[in-house]
Amino acid sequence: MAEKSAVKEKIARQPMPEQPADVRRRNFEEVPTGYSEETAVLEAGRCLQCKKPACVTGCPVGVAIPDFIKCIAERDFKAAIQKIWEKNSLPAVCGRVCPQEIQCEGQCIVGKKDAPVAIGNLERFVADLARNSGDGEIPAKAAPTGRKVAVVGSGPSGLTVAGDLLLKGHGVTLFEAFHKTGGVLVYGIPEFRLPKVIVASEVEMLEKIGLKIECNMVVGSIVSIDELFAEGFDAVFIGVGAGLPRFLNIPGEDLIGIYSANEYLTRANLMKGYLFPEYDTPIIRGKNVVVFGAGNVAMDSARTAMRLGAERVRIVYRRSREEMPARAAEIHHAEEEGIEFHLLTAPGRFIGDENGRLVQLEGLKMELGEPDESGRRRPVPIKGSEFVMDCDLAIVSVGAGPNPLLTHSDPQISLNKWGYVVADPETGKTTKKGVWAGGDIVTGSATVILAMGAGRKAADSIHEYLTWGW
Repeated sequence: MAEKSAVKEKIARQPMPEQPADVRRRNFEEVPTGYSEETAVLEAGRCLQCKKPACVTGCPVGVAIPDFIKCIAERDFKAAIQKIWEKNSLPAVCGRVCPQEIQCEGQCIVGKKDAPVAIGNLERFVADLARNSGDGEIPAKAAPTGRKVAVVGSGPSGLTVAGDLLLKGHGVTLFEAFHKTGGVLVYGIPEFRLPKVIVASEVEMLEKIGLKIECNMVVGSIVSIDELFAEGFDAVFIGVGAGLPRFLNIPGEDLIGIYSANEYLTRANLMKGYLFPEYDTPIIRGKNVVVFGAGNVAMDSARTAMRLGAERVRIVYRRSREEMPARAAEIHHAEEEGIEFHLLTAPGRFIGDENGRLVQLEGLKMELGEPDESGRRRPVPIKGSEFVMDCDLAIVSVGAGPNPLLTHSDPQISLNKWGYVVADPETGKTTKKGVWAGGDIVTGSATVILAMGAGRKAADSIHEYLTWGW
């Protein structure tokens, strides 16, 4: 056995082919181009098939990772996608945007001495192959129960709840406030990271299983949760995300040319600003762009601005590189594409011209002091370090909060001091009978896969409720 493992470890991790940086920085086509069948089989051969796979414990939805990788190694790709679908209804999405490096791949035993098995790349390969070939069989459903569930929000948590409950035999109707399903997957993540056709395909699979969808339906305004119960729904899941933007609260923030990242990416993504001039979505195309923040959303905003024609894009972040919360891969791609990083730098005020348009940013340099409540060292201003940089477009990406439209419409749903829904972390149950919640509306902004994990727990709890009662 030891000899077999040693042979496997000698296979180098197979890199994912990518568009060259000087080409992709001006187009919205997907950056990684995907594994070939031969590359996928070779990479799958690196898996040690551990008896106690730590990678599975690192997956928030518990995908049987060694099992689906074994199927790839044996070239049984139909069996591989079926194995993934047992736990994950959005594999093409997760294969692209999950932070595998801190989850499944972060626990990979091969990674203790070598590069971990490329689990995310293999998941993407299998999902893409099933979609492109049309060979993926619809997962089997349990017998109809006659129960009906309303899922509010079509982001990753809502789609997961919907998929799980459909397979358990329940009727599910998805209510989406926008005109397209997908939530943050379509309005928040750019085309070059997650193509819209991928999300649409995953939703179409759920529709084939029996999902009903109602778009342009704002629950909490057009219809209340109690009215959903009156219409015959037996349970409600709230997965509306955390889409209320936060701002810097500095002078000049009302000038023309300043967006929240939420608005900027929604205009570019969901409203197809990335397809200009085919779709002439009103969006400012700055030449000197500054993005505030250093998370994945900030990287998405900066890289989008570059693709929309910016001559110079700078990320301004008040801490150092070690504290940047974005995935290492996203930071790397941004740097390759010419995005500049101004670290230990904070905004002071925006400066406009006589027409009220943004023309400059006044900032100041910072140094790191003692750790704050987040555990990161607190940035402290350096006296006399003020400076000015030209800037005709600013994008604020410093986090988001809970939209109060739905949560404040029902006093029986308890909220915490930040306005997020109070829900049991193991079941998703809220303080209102028959109502569950999960994802960013409970935890605050987090990852796609963590929202899906919350959806999985909520679906199990809802199923138990519909079967046995509260």
